[in-house]
Amino acid sequence: MHRQRTVKTAVSCTGIGLHSGKLVRLGIKPAPFDHGIVFERVDLAGRPRIKVSSGLIHSSDHATTIGTNGVRVSTVEHLMAAFYGLGIDNALVEINADETPIMDGSAAPFVFLLKNAGVRIQPRSKKFYIVKKSFKVADGDRWIKVEPSKKLRVSFSIDFAHPLIEKQNYSFKFSVANFEREVSRARTFGFLHEVEMLKKRGLALGGNLNNAIVVGRFRVLNEEGLRFPDEFVRHKILDNMGDLALLGAPLIAHLHAHKSGHALNHRVVKHIVEHPETVKVVSYDESFETRDVHEALPAWKLPEWAFA
Repeated sequence: MHRQRTVKTAVSCTGIGLHSGKLVRLGIKPAPFDHGIVFERVDLAGRPRIKVSSGLIHSSDHATTIGTNGVRVSTVEHLMAAFYGLGIDNALVEINADETPIMDGSAAPFVFLLKNAGVRIQPRSKKFYIVKKSFKVADGDRWIKVEPSKKLRVSFSIDFAHPLIEKQNYSFKFSVANFEREVSRARTFGFLHEVEMLKKRGLALGGNLNNAIVVGRFRVLNEEGLRFPDEFVRHKILDNMGDLALLGAPLIAHLHAHKSGHALNHRVVKHIVEHPETVKVVSYDESFETRDVHEALPAWKLPEWAFA
């Protein structure tokens, strides 16, 4: 049986919000099976909670924001990607602000935090969304096509009119190890000429060279340079995975994406929910004879650190 997972012990971190510029404290605690990922705003009266789900996507402007009843948490995609990448199904996230800390601009600090917490296997089978029927979402020349596959794959291409980026392509086959090695360390990025415009809109107030790649006219301004030659497209895959996590269960499909961002990622999630004929929702217990699930399971195999 492939079971649900939570963290073994509580962990916490402190950082600044990328867009708000505020100091944020975030804690992650174990949660029971079928709990899901739940954010708790400890700074507000009554400590209101937001359970991550496709129906609570509030905004996709430069980040993913979820919310309900006037309570929101923004820039959740990197943390959600870390949960998704390590196969964590259930956790309580305590946060004292309306935006998660950006850390270094990637999911790597959250992966490190979760690895320190450890993983607890729970007595309930993990669920999966298996795509059975292809579909496509598009906005002009930006699009994502979703096709049936025996494993989760993301093939992404970007095309920026900038000599340091231009066209980049990356094909990622999901596994816990591949996520940590190939995608989790890729940082968010922005262009120097856009910084003032974003700040006038109340965005990127906490952005700096420690938490984002900043691209000037002729060079990357970060002293250490890039972590990968194609770090830009890898970060797009990271964002995509963080947004897919809003489904609440792992997806088994092949996504082909071109110039996509949060808005189209969210449309994929909403399409799956609004067109149930597109997918089959199963657990390993219910589908032991289902070859698609059986072949996909090795991707969620935990490395040795999880059992230390």
